[in-house]
Amino acid sequence: MSNDKWDFELDSGLDTEEQTRLPEEIEPPETTPEMGWITPEVITVAIVSTVLVIASGLVQLTFGAYPLTVREAWQAVLDPAVIWNLDTLRAFVFQSTNPDVATGTLVVWDIRLPRVIAAVIVGANLAVSGAVFQSVTRNEMASPFILGINSGASLAIMLTLVVFTAFTPFLPLLAAAGGTVAFLIVYAIAWKGGTSPVRLVLAGVIVGTLMGSIQTALFFFAPDIDVILTALAWTTGSLTGAGWREIRLVFLLSVLSVGLTVIGARQLNVLMLGEETAGALGMSVERVRFALSGVAILSASSAIVVAGLVGFVGLIVPHMARNVVGSDYKQLIIACVFMGPALMTVSDMFARLIISPGQLPVGVLTGLIGGPYFLYLMRRRQKLGEL
Repeated sequence: MSNDKWDFELDSGLDTEEQTRLPEEIEPPETTPEMGWITPEVITVAIVSTVLVIASGLVQLTFGAYPLTVREAWQAVLDPAVIWNLDTLRAFVFQSTNPDVATGTLVVWDIRLPRVIAAVIVGANLAVSGAVFQSVTRNEMASPFILGINSGASLAIMLTLVVFTAFTPFLPLLAAAGGTVAFLIVYAIAWKGGTSPVRLVLAGVIVGTLMGSIQTALFFFAPDIDVILTALAWTTGSLTGAGWREIRLVFLLSVLSVGLTVIGARQLNVLMLGEETAGALGMSVERVRFALSGVAILSASSAIVVAGLVGFVGLIVPHMARNVVGSDYKQLIIACVFMGPALMTVSDMFARLIISPGQLPVGVLTGLIGGPYFLYLMRRRQKLGEL
């Protein structure tokens, strides 16, 4: 193992024999020292993902009762009356007034473009959250779902719609809060003089099962079919109705969580070596694990506020990124920030194309993509999911 691959070994004080006794199942991060965070693979991922986001986004801008060609949609996005007029741009984003612009521009900027931007935000948040949880638990099958966050959010949604109906206007925030509380319960159950990746995963399964059972029971107390349909839309994951309001709620939180994850990339690499090795390198394992988990919860909660519970994105995007850029979290996080939005925007485009003029929830499409992809991984890798 060379010093130019593992920068944190330079000051570790470990001899050669100790350095060779690292967990066999964890692949060493591969970096390009000359370029640091940015490698040719990362640049390729960024370019390809950006092209996919723009292309699928433009196709989506043409959908709806007011038909537009791709060219007209592009012209509406770049309409000088909006992008060079701060008052008009502010009116759209903050929905303060009704701007006096062309009909096509109004439709794109007021209704369709916010949905594309929401898909970008959701995809980046879920991908980053999944990557962090996979390091914290040292389990490549970990995701917000397996650690109880999705179950807690689902239960909060059902409780709000069935029992605490007066709080329905705050449903997105309550869903995010439910996911946060669920993870805190998981962490408390897993704590025994500290936590471990195995106990975190097992506690997540326990909490998820209990909350899922309560959620199912609440369906029988729903007052009407509309409540059930609303709950299904939230628990399946959908970008229908996502607008500037939701973007305003989570934009700064998303930037903060992604930024903190980038800053914590070095710690994520060290956690992948195992608790004993991380402790020997001077890391306070429990504090770092809890802090990074909090950042991952912030990312997952931001996604829940906008789109509800979108499955598989936080699980498969980190795997796809590892296959391209390697397992070093310096490059992995950046790749996830680009690949997550690409997967979400492409999935949402097909969700609208399949049964146009209707649409499927985007969570259905991500599930249909994620299932076959993990079947492929299972057939290719014998140690998939080992701790």
